[in-house]
Amino acid sequence: MKLRKAVIPVAGLGTRFLPATKTVPKELLPIVDIPSIQYVVQEAVDAGIEEIIFVTGRGKDGIEDHFDEAPELEQVLADRGQQEMVKMLRAIAEMTEVVSVRQKKPLGLGHAVLCARDLVGNEPFAVMLADDLIDSPTPCIRQLLDIFQTNNESVVALMEVPQTEVHQYGVIKGNLIKERLYQVEAMVEKPPAKEAPSRMAIIGRYVLRPEIFPILQNLPAGKGGEIQLTDGLAQLVRERKVYGCEFLGDRYDIGDKFGFVRATVAYALKRPDLKDKVLEYLKSAKN
Repeated sequence: MKLRKAVIPVAGLGTRFLPATKTVPKELLPIVDIPSIQYVVQEAVDAGIEEIIFVTGRGKDGIEDHFDEAPELEQVLADRGQQEMVKMLRAIAEMTEVVSVRQKKPLGLGHAVLCARDLVGNEPFAVMLADDLIDSPTPCIRQLLDIFQTNNESVVALMEVPQTEVHQYGVIKGNLIKERLYQVEAMVEKPPAKEAPSRMAIIGRYVLRPEIFPILQNLPAGKGGEIQLTDGLAQLVRERKVYGCEFLGDRYDIGDKFGFVRATVAYALKRPDLKDKVLEYLKSAKN
């Protein structure tokens, strides 16, 4: 079955980036000059996903607006002779089909995914977290989709993290069945370092079968009093196979201020118009 839809939860308040996020959604903060959410949507589009489902909250209308047409702005730019900019704006509006659903209460990632149930329907779907930017020649979510299409079972993205950081992630226990591919035996949300079953952490990319929905529907609150997606996946593991893919690519945690700076520098260095100037500045900044 072709996977057509990706769920992107964007209802968070972005408090770590206040005061910038008082009126501007965190997902619209730019990495150089492109809103971070656009990179995540572009990854989905490049992987062949046809529809984006945003799970939003109050004050997040600007995210949908970014992927909508802007005829008044386009006309102003056209009148100024800025046709290339008009083409860029139209390309963003034509990237993909975008719909949204509200998460009215901040009840956790599992609850956010559950909010998209009616829009997803009874078919497999991707979940992509906007705080994770993953730069890779083959889109990270495409790497997971390839495994799903072979095995027809849910897949989570994995990355080995230092032992001192495992408490920040969902962590798996699993068997390596071939290079970079694990069959997951169990998973736990944010375990203390001494209790972590491994250093293989779940990163914000998932391909899930629809069987996750009834599990999330009946799942009790977990850590932080929230419905945790990792807890739902831990139950799914007991009912059917779940795989983990140690993806290829560079991951930036842009929910963290330093991670956001790292991403900005890395993406600036990929730009021919900025690379030399940024490198020159970084060299001078070391002195």
